[in-house]
Amino acid sequence: MTLLERIPVNPLQCGGRPCIRGMRIRVSDVLDLLGSGVDVNEILRDYPDLEREDIYAALIWAAWYVDHPRLSV
Repeated sequence: MTLLERIPVNPLQCGGRPCIRGMRIRVSDVLDLLGSGVDVNEILRDYPDLEREDIYAALIWAAWYVDHPRLSV
């Protein structure tokens, strides 16, 4: 499984927002925690179903998303 495969988008789950490995932990939740200065190890303690690779996947997904080209009309 590649890191980005850990981030499925299911329109029937969490309002179609990207989640970690199909769990109800959204990429935005992980990013908000990291952005607030929460340490990766603390996130992993608070969310025992998460794996370190899930956090890396969330960061890679966010980097891909903000760099995704969009055509202006």
